[in-house]
Amino acid sequence: MSIHTLSETIDRALRSAGLDTRSGPARRVIDTIGSALAAAGIAQRPAAPGAAPPAGSAPVEFVERVDVPARAPARTGAGFFDRSHTGPAGTRAWKLYVPARARSGPMPLVVMLHGCKQDPDDFAAGTRMNVLAEQHGFLVAWPAQSRNANGSNCWNWFRPADQAREGGEPEILAGIARDVIEAEAVDPQRVFVAGLSAGAAMAVILGHTHPELFRAVGAHSGLPHGAAHDVGSAFAAMHGSSLFGTRSEARGTPGAGVPTIVFQGDQDSTVVMANAAAVVEQAIAAGEARAPLHPTELPPASSGGREFTRTLYVDAAGRTQVEQWLLHGGAHAWSGGDAAGSYTDAKGPDASAEMVRFFMAQR
Repeated sequence: MSIHTLSETIDRALRSAGLDTRSGPARRVIDTIGSALAAAGIAQRPAAPGAAPPAGSAPVEFVERVDVPARAPARTGAGFFDRSHTGPAGTRAWKLYVPARARSGPMPLVVMLHGCKQDPDDFAAGTRMNVLAEQHGFLVAWPAQSRNANGSNCWNWFRPADQAREGGEPEILAGIARDVIEAEAVDPQRVFVAGLSAGAAMAVILGHTHPELFRAVGAHSGLPHGAAHDVGSAFAAMHGSSLFGTRSEARGTPGAGVPTIVFQGDQDSTVVMANAAAVVEQAIAAGEARAPLHPTELPPASSGGREFTRTLYVDAAGRTQVEQWLLHGGAHAWSGGDAAGSYTDAKGPDASAEMVRFFMAQR
């Protein structure tokens, strides 16, 4: 039986059982089978349906594009693997996605931080970042928060000990990124971090605490660095009632900072849009500590049934240092996400694809 016939037979069997093979658990079964065949060198893993950016959104453009042959060789050790990191600050489980399609030279690395009540598998299904990794040839690390550290699986972005470079979760997460760099062929100049909600808040923190490691940050529905100091102030910050001091501090002490892309729904009642404005303001302050940035608000546009406003903050060399996407009508959910994961919104621009585009344009 040919591989094509085998794939069709599996797909037909699932559909005959009443399962939707285009999304949800059955889609993940198909993807897992495809990845296993590709990793074994039997077949090339196809892109999942809907993986391309929706019409109307900017395409994923790599500054140094690597063209992969139609029959690219399978990478030894490709797949989605369970890992564990232990360091002075503690231990966390994590997962690593290694694309099946081989490419020459070191690969970029994207670290993805899930939100509360999520885990790496859930977040991977919802964001489809592994699909983009397969298409474009980069690694993805998926750290998992421990229930012992937080009963809701939230990263503890609101605790002072976890907002510092050493001794807390930033040190653990930086250690995971370094684990990948040591074990895989990673380009250390192209290591990035992104997250949703509490994960986005922690991604912003990592941009402040480890700017030499993480070269760009993606924050979806997140909060600024230093927005809270305990659980009570965390809830206040999420509702926008304690951000004035954070903004003032951002102007006065910008820190090192890294290029940042921010997504936020203007109807998000969990983490209100004032937080995104504060994240952007901090990133601008950090960027302008090096050189002036010039704002450009692009004309309103729509993608996937969602209108949005996009603003770029560009330096004198024409490089975008900060990029803000305001999703009109968007709630607390990953824009353009897959319903197979939690906290996703199928409408709107593909946040994953746009973050990858932004990351790969950095130098």
